Amino acid sequence: MTAPLFHMAAVLGVRVIHTDLTHLGRDGDYNARTNTIRLQEGMSRRLLRSVFAHELCHAVFGDVPSKFGPVNAKQERRADEWAALRLIEHDHYREVEHLRDGNLALMAQDLEVIDDIVKAYQRVLQRIGDAVYVEPRMGAGQYRHRVEAHG
Repeated sequence: MTAPLFHMAAVLGVRVIHTDLTHLGRDGDYNARTNTIRLQEGMSRRLLRSVFAHELCHAVFGDVPSKFGPVNAKQERRADEWAALRLIEHDHYREVEHLRDGNLALMAQDLEVIDDIVKAYQRVLQRIGDAVYVEPRMGAGQYRHRVEAHG
């Protein structure tokens, strides 16, 4: 399940290092200057997938930490949503949401991501009338996915 992420990193020319980051209090980071992603060694599979995809987003956008909190917050939100859209398949999400009756922690386990990635996926959903849109945008036909809603 992480092979596509490693492939994407290779295509982007991003170096990936597994190392001990406990002294930094985080599970991963991206350095735009060196085009390197560092990942905490020994992470669970679902944490690894979530953190790796999140950090890949920073690489795609060339994010660098800012002195301004709102800029950092926007980058973090975008990275979680970007990761969610690449790690969660919509039909599987619908099935798991129904099966787990919307329990976030259980859904995250079934989807093999962390809770924050499920929350990010939920942020990109928009219900309009009898349909749910994934990542809707302004204009007719501007969305990633459309599903008829029931109830």
